[in-house]
Amino acid sequence: MRATRKRLCSALLAAYLLFSLYAAYSVFLRPRRPPASRGGPRRQRHGRERSSLGNEEWNPWEGDEKNEQIASQQRYETNLQMLKNMKSQQEQTDLKVQIWGKAAIGLYLWQHILEGLLEPADVTAQWREGSIKGGKTHFSFITGPAVVPGYFSVEAENVVLVLNGREEAKITYATQWLNYAQTLIQTRKLRHVAIVLLGSEQCNNEWIHPYLRRHGGFVELLFVVYDCTWVNEEDIFQWPLGVATYRNFPMVEPNWSMLRSPRSYLCNFLGTVYKNSSRENLMEVLKQDGLDKLCWIAAREQWQPQETNESFRIYQDALLQSDLTLCPVGVNTECYRIYEACSYGSVPVVEDVMTPACINATSKKTRRNFTQIKYPINISFSAWKPQKTSLTIQLVECDISMSYL
Repeated sequence: MRATRKRLCSALLAAYLLFSLYAAYSVFLRPRRPPASRGGPRRQRHGRERSSLGNEEWNPWEGDEKNEQIASQQRYETNLQMLKNMKSQQEQTDLKVQIWGKAAIGLYLWQHILEGLLEPADVTAQWREGSIKGGKTHFSFITGPAVVPGYFSVEAENVVLVLNGREEAKITYATQWLNYAQTLIQTRKLRHVAIVLLGSEQCNNEWIHPYLRRHGGFVELLFVVYDCTWVNEEDIFQWPLGVATYRNFPMVEPNWSMLRSPRSYLCNFLGTVYKNSSRENLMEVLKQDGLDKLCWIAAREQWQPQETNESFRIYQDALLQSDLTLCPVGVNTECYRIYEACSYGSVPVVEDVMTPACINATSKKTRRNFTQIKYPINISFSAWKPQKTSLTIQLVECDISMSYL
């Protein structure tokens, strides 16, 4: 019994020793093998990595190049932002002025003085507009029958309003525009308003006084056509009448030939001869002195607001082929003919007669546009009356003196 128990214990101990040896062998001595299910993809991935690394060349400056690219991109973004800021500041500092042309002299301002273009070019279009830039000032211009108060975009805080105040019907329409501008001032949509006014030929422009700032109104500057007693060169200025844009008088480009080539006629006068006017005296003197043979003379008894193509061509030819253009007084001394003659290089000869209501109370003179700016305009004939020296001699002397300017 005791022997059996001893053999059993020996067998158990032997089995334990064998198991311990096997366990030790399995843990410390037996080589490990990767599982079959994961071996294929792992080998393929290591193969691709080794292939990729084998094909690339090692670049020791790769890090520096990436840093330089990042720095260059940052500099580009910084400069771009600076340009945007500069442009924004420039737009804020530039002055924007919108011109509302509600009289024909607005076209003289835009096309002949500022030399701006209009789109569309069709003069009968209901809406025409243009824009130009002079220095730091942006000018935009709108005109046409479709431009009415409250039905267009106010694009600037500074406005020049061009109005016609020559007669009662025009004054009524001009007043509507002034009231509209006043409303925009009150609602802070406008800050500054200036007026270019085609005034009365008799210089009766008192109706606009209440709108001037000096009289409690909102209009800061007034430029008025035809000289008058209250032009002060401070906030009220005289504005040139210009050419007859309502008759589509063209923009004339001067050239050397126009200024220096000999002309066929000493003088010209093509226009309406009103009853009991100095123009009747002019016609008589021209015939007495025989100037009708030296000058291009074509008189008519009734004024025509629109010229035919033929009559307009004849008028332009007369200006172009005459050394002097006779400019007798109409209702006012200043007339379109003065500026149209200058456009073609013909020297205007202006009658030395002043409209009584337009005489400056201080200087007793008028025609600031001609006398102060030194235009090549001769002002020496008083009502075209016969004098000791014939008109022919006076015109020849005028022609000779003008040739030295």
